Amino acid sequence: MVAATGNADTTVGHGELIKAVERALNTHGRALLTGPAGAGKTEALATVAAAASARHETVLRLTPEAADQWIPEASAAALLASVPAAALERLSGPQRTAIALLCRETDAPRAGRDHVALRLAVVEVLRTLASANPVLLVLDNAQWLDAESTDLLRFALRLTPPRVRVLVAECVQGGAPVGGPLCGPGTPAIRVPALGADEIAELLARHGLPARLAGRIHQASGGNPRLALALGHSLAEAAEARDGSAHHADPLPLSGQAREVARRLLAEAPAQARRTLLLAALAARPTTALLRRAGRPDAEAELAEAERAALVTVGEDGAVAFTAGALPMALAADARWPERAAAHAALADAVDDPVQAVRHRALAVDTPDEWLAAEITEAAASCRRRGQRALAAELGLLAAERTPSNRAGDELSRLVAAAEDAGWAGRADLARRATRAVLARDASPADRVRARLAVIDAAGQALADLDETFAYAMDDAAADPALRAAVQLRIATKYNLSDGDPVRSRDAAAEAGRLAALGGDQVAEAMALTVRARMGRILGDPDAEDILAEALALPAPEVPLGMRNAPQYLAVRHALFDDRLADARRQLLVLLPAVRRTGSAEDVFEVLRSLTEVELRRGRCALASAHARRALELTIEAGLSPGPAWYAAAMAEAVGGSFARAAAYARRGIQASEEEHDQVFLSRSLYALGLTELATGEAAAAVATLRRVAELEEAQQVVDPSILRWHGELAEALVAVDAPDEAAELLASVRTVALRLGRTAVLPALDRARGLCLSAQGDADAAVDLLAATADRFAALQLPVERGRTLLALARVERRRRRRAPARAALGAAAEVFAAAGAKPWAELAEENRDHTPAAAAGGPAVALAALTEAEARLALLVAEGASNQEAAAKLFVSVKTVEARLTRIYQKLRVRSRAQLATTLRTP
Repeated sequence: MVAATGNADTTVGHGELIKAVERALNTHGRALLTGPAGAGKTEALATVAAAASARHETVLRLTPEAADQWIPEASAAALLASVPAAALERLSGPQRTAIALLCRETDAPRAGRDHVALRLAVVEVLRTLASANPVLLVLDNAQWLDAESTDLLRFALRLTPPRVRVLVAECVQGGAPVGGPLCGPGTPAIRVPALGADEIAELLARHGLPARLAGRIHQASGGNPRLALALGHSLAEAAEARDGSAHHADPLPLSGQAREVARRLLAEAPAQARRTLLLAALAARPTTALLRRAGRPDAEAELAEAERAALVTVGEDGAVAFTAGALPMALAADARWPERAAAHAALADAVDDPVQAVRHRALAVDTPDEWLAAEITEAAASCRRRGQRALAAELGLLAAERTPSNRAGDELSRLVAAAEDAGWAGRADLARRATRAVLARDASPADRVRARLAVIDAAGQALADLDETFAYAMDDAAADPALRAAVQLRIATKYNLSDGDPVRSRDAAAEAGRLAALGGDQVAEAMALTVRARMGRILGDPDAEDILAEALALPAPEVPLGMRNAPQYLAVRHALFDDRLADARRQLLVLLPAVRRTGSAEDVFEVLRSLTEVELRRGRCALASAHARRALELTIEAGLSPGPAWYAAAMAEAVGGSFARAAAYARRGIQASEEEHDQVFLSRSLYALGLTELATGEAAAAVATLRRVAELEEAQQVVDPSILRWHGELAEALVAVDAPDEAAELLASVRTVALRLGRTAVLPALDRARGLCLSAQGDADAAVDLLAATADRFAALQLPVERGRTLLALARVERRRRRRAPARAALGAAAEVFAAAGAKPWAELAEENRDHTPAAAAGGPAVALAALTEAEARLALLVAEGASNQEAAAKLFVSVKTVEARLTRIYQKLRVRSRAQLATTLRTP
C-alpha cells in the first residue's frame, strides 16, 4: 500500500463508470468494482484516487499480488507499514507493539500476540488519519487478500468514521467473493463495462496502433482493454516482422501477453467447464444440444459456470457465443493435439451439416488421404454454391494439405481455387497463405497470376503497398492478353483509389479493354468500359454515359467479381448521383440477393453502402441506419477495409442518429483511410465530419474540414459536382464565419460546371447556400424568396431531409431580420419534416432553435443578436462572457486580427463602445 501521488490519465471509455463510483462513494462511503481481469478496474481506481488526492484527501492504496494470499497477514502488514509515523504516535503501548510484531520490526515471537490490540490499532490509525483529512482506502485485487488480513480489515472498517471511504476492486476467480463482506451489506457493486468499438479505436490510437484494426480487435477482445492492447501490439509486431505493415484482415496472433491475458480470463472457469468450452471453440455454430451430442451431458451446467465468469453467453435457443473472439483461439491453441483431434472427431459425429462434418473429420487427422482430400474439395464446392466463400477458402487449403505428394496437380488446383475463394471473400490472410503455397510450387504463369490477383482482390482499399504484386502479376501474364487485361483492370482501380489519379485510371482501363478484346474476354472488356465510364464521370467527360451504355450492351455474368467495376452497378451509382432514387433502389434490391449468392463480402458491402445513401436521400433514415449497421457488421466479420463502412455509418448517424456518433465514426474513417492511403474515402469521411461540424455550429472547424475535401477533390481532378456534394456545405460554413463573398464565388463556379454537365440535381442545394449568402450580403427579401422556392423544389423532388435543412436556413434568415413568427413557423415545419423522415438529430436541432426563438421582437439580447451575422453573434457572446481576443480566436479557429475586425463591426452594429457595454446589451433580463 502506498500513498497516491501524481495524476492518472482518464480511463478510455469509462467516464460514466468513474461518475458512478464517485456517486457511490459520496452516498454510501463504500464502492465495489467487479469485472474480469484486464477490464480496466485498476485504471479506474487510479483515476478516482488521483481525483481524491487533488482534493487533498489522504489516499491509501493496497494492491496484493497472487502470492500474498498464502502469506498470513501479508496485506495487513503492507497496509500498516506504509502509514506515516505521525499516525502511530497516539497509539497505546500494546497497540504499537502489535503493529511492530505484524510488520516484523521486532524479533519478539509471534506466538501469544495480542490480536485485540492489533485490531484496535488499525481502527485507531484510520481514525487518526481521518481527523486531519478525509481518507480514501483503495484496495485493488481484493481476491488475493489473505484470510487473516481480510478478517482484520473487515473488523476495522466496521468501526471507522464516515470520513474514511473505501473503494475495492475484485476479480472473483472461482472462490467466494471478498469485496462484499469486506465493505459490508448495502455496498453498491459496480461492474466495469466492456469497451465499445469506438472506445477500442481510441485506446488503440492512444497507443499508436492502427485505427483500421479497431473493429476486429474489438470483436476479438470483447471490449477488454488489456486484451485489446495485447492483441494490437502482437499484430503490429507480427506485421513489422513480415513487411512492416499491419493489414486490416491479418489473423490476430495470440501470443505473448495476449495469450496470457486470455488464459487468465479462461482460468475463471472450472476445469470441467473448460473441456466443454474447448468443444464450443472448435465448433462453427456451437449449441448446448450439439455439445451434449458430442459427449458433454452436463453442458448446460458447465456453460452456466462459464457464463457467470463472463466467458460466454447462451441464448434462449441454446446458441453459445464467446464474449471475446480470442477466447476460443486460446482454448484451441492451448489444447494438445490428441485433445483437439478427439474433440473434432466427436463433433464430426454430432453436427448435422455435412460440410461441417467433413471439416471436422479432416481436422481430426493429420495425414494425407486422397479420398478425404477429394471429399473436402467437394465440400468446398458446396460452400462456393452457397456463397460461403471464406469457408470454401479454408476447406480448399485443408484439402491441399491432405493431398498426397504424388497428386501434385490436384494440390495446385486446390490451392489456386482456395486463393480465388479468399479473394472473393475479402480474406487477405487466406489469400496470401494460398498464394505463398502456389508460388512455392511448379505453377504455370496463369496459376501464378490467378493467385496474385486473389491477393489484390482481397486487399480491399489497401492497394498502395501492392506495387510488387502488380509487377510480378503483369510479368507472369506477359504472354496472355486476357490475363494482362485482368491485371490492368486492378491497376486502374489502384490508380483511382490509392493514387487519386482518375486520368491514369481511365488510361489503364482503356488498355485493359484493348487487351480484353484481343484475348476474347468480353466480361473483362465490359468491366474496363465501366472503369472508363466512372472516371469519365469524375472528370466531367460528356461521353461517360455513352461508354457506360456500351458496357451494358456487352454480355456479362449477373454479378462479376468486383461490384464497383460491374456496369449494372455503375448505372445504379449514376442514378443515385442524379437523384433518380426510385430507380437506384429498385436495381439495388435486385443486386443484393445476387451478390449474397456469390459470397463476395466486398460486393455485398458495396450494395449495402449504396442502399444506405439512397435511403438517406429518400428520407428513410431507419432503413438507412439498418443498412449501414449491417455493412459495418459485415466489414468486421469479413475483415474488410473499415474506412468505407465507417463513412457509411457516419452519414447514417449524421442524418438519422446522433451528431456525436457521426463525428466519431467520421474521424475513425479519416484515420483508417489515411492509414490505407485511400484517397476516395478519405474525402468522403472528411465530408461527413464537415457536415456534422456545420450542423452543430462549429462553423470554423467545418470550413477547415471541408477545405480539405475541396483540396482532395481538386488533387483527384474531380470535375462533376454530383458525386460528392460538399460545395453547398462549404459555402454555408463560409457564410457562418462571415465570408459570404467567398461563398458566393464558390457557388457561382460550381453552378457553371453543373449547368454545363447537365447536373441539375445539385442546383437546389447550391440555391440553399446562395440564399444564406444573399441574407449575409444584405438582400434579405431575395434570400427569403429563394429559400422558400428551394424548399418547395425539394418537396417536389421528394427529398425531405434536404427540404427540412432548407426550412432551417429560412428560419435563420427570418430571425436575422427580426421576423419571429415566420422564423418559428419555418422551424416548426422543419421539425415536422425531420420527424417524419426519422432524421432525429435534425429534428432536435429544429426544436432547440424553436425553443430559443422569442415569440415577439420586444427588444433585448435576442434582437441585438439578430442584427449580427452568425459569426459575429458567436464572437459577441464569447466576449460578453469575458473571453479575451486571444481566447476567442482560439475557440473560433480564426486569427486575432479577424477577431479584432469582427469586433469592430459588432460595436458599430450594436452602437456600443466597450466590452462592458456589449456585455450589458447581451445580458438576459
